[in-house]
Amino acid sequence: MDYNKVASEVLDKVGGKKNIISITHCVTRLRFVLRDEGMTDDGAVKAVDGVKGLVKQGGQYQVIIGTSVAKVAEEVNKILGMEVGESQEAVAEDLKKNDNLFNKFFKTITGCVFPVMGLLIASGMIKGILTLLVTMNVIADTSGAYQLWYAGADALMYFFPILIGFSAGKQFGANPFLTAAIGAALVYPNIVSAYNDGTAMKFFGIPIVLTSYANSIFPTMLAAWVTAKVEKFWKKVVPDMLSMMFVPFLTLVIVTPLTFLVIGPVMSLVSGWLADGTNALWAFSPIVAGVILGAFWQVIVIFGLHYAFIPILINNIATNGVDPINAVLGMTVMALAGAGLGYALKQKNKAKRVEGLTCALTAFFGVTEPIIYSIALPKKRPFMAAFAGGGIAGGILAATGAAMQGFGNGGIFQTFMMISPTDSMNVVWFAICSAVAVAASLVISFIITKSEN
Repeated sequence: MDYNKVASEVLDKVGGKKNIISITHCVTRLRFVLRDEGMTDDGAVKAVDGVKGLVKQGGQYQVIIGTSVAKVAEEVNKILGMEVGESQEAVAEDLKKNDNLFNKFFKTITGCVFPVMGLLIASGMIKGILTLLVTMNVIADTSGAYQLWYAGADALMYFFPILIGFSAGKQFGANPFLTAAIGAALVYPNIVSAYNDGTAMKFFGIPIVLTSYANSIFPTMLAAWVTAKVEKFWKKVVPDMLSMMFVPFLTLVIVTPLTFLVIGPVMSLVSGWLADGTNALWAFSPIVAGVILGAFWQVIVIFGLHYAFIPILINNIATNGVDPINAVLGMTVMALAGAGLGYALKQKNKAKRVEGLTCALTAFFGVTEPIIYSIALPKKRPFMAAFAGGGIAGGILAATGAAMQGFGNGGIFQTFMMISPTDSMNVVWFAICSAVAVAASLVISFIITKSEN
């Protein structure tokens, strides 16, 4: 693939640099926020050699490239002279224009969370591997090696408010170091100690409701939004010659206590309600929920809306310590891999067989867009097989009560995040159900898929 050519043609078909507000990319997609989608040529974008598909959803113009998207993104960066992942102007300003509430919400969630996605997955994998090594008596949980590796993995979640503060600050058009400082205040050692010791604190006579903000996401996001508003006000009021010092000073003086007195407690309640609501829906019928999610979660992925659910999944881990829902979602990935294998085995044409095997392999590693847009959607029957296999495996896994121990992606690497220090069967059930998802989808796909010449 000529990455520069793909980048040049895509940029031209979406209206050029003048029509681009910001660009990010995930594992397989270039995600554009455009000034005017009417300036694009959808058919021409899809026809670019190297483009696997196009999705317009959540206020984003998503061009599906596949696993080579990072290299195409590098060429986009060279052509535009802007970093992929950054904006030519504050996205916060763009959110005021031409967007409905849903699109604003989706852009905000994606912008705040996506920059730390890879780190979250890495953190969960390290913890899972360490648990496995301790269980197998390879290392002790008191050893220096364990402590250092665990610190590297757990620090991400413990200090998550700082990282979310930084990315949310960029998303809302605030000084990201200022919003990171607000996040840092939430996990400041003296505050954490006061909470752990049950020490009563007051702010000029007003009681401070202390709680644990480690691992949290929503309090910092809202605090970052408020910070952006307050900072913008002070920038208008404070003379330019004094703004460098006094704008951060005045913003911190106002937002820090506001975060502890109002924003933090309110959003902690919201986080609890979300977790309780999710648990209630799950408890109503885990098997039914497992079947539905296991079968049809990839439909959400098709529309590119799965990132909007990430804060809820992270919140489940932060609030409950485990997440059975994300465990079930992994079955959809394994089912697609199995459907791809079934498709490949049915093909007599060597090129089609190789395509099926390649797409199945990427799915096993947790990347499903190539198989969705190359095989599942165009051929339809492999997707039907994946629906069936994922639903069967999802229902079984939900019935066992297995849950993920950290946040992460699907595929074979999810295995590490299913290793529980207290329940050895947790990962065993995941392995069994993964095998069921692959086998069922493979057999059904092989039976109902047509061989192509």
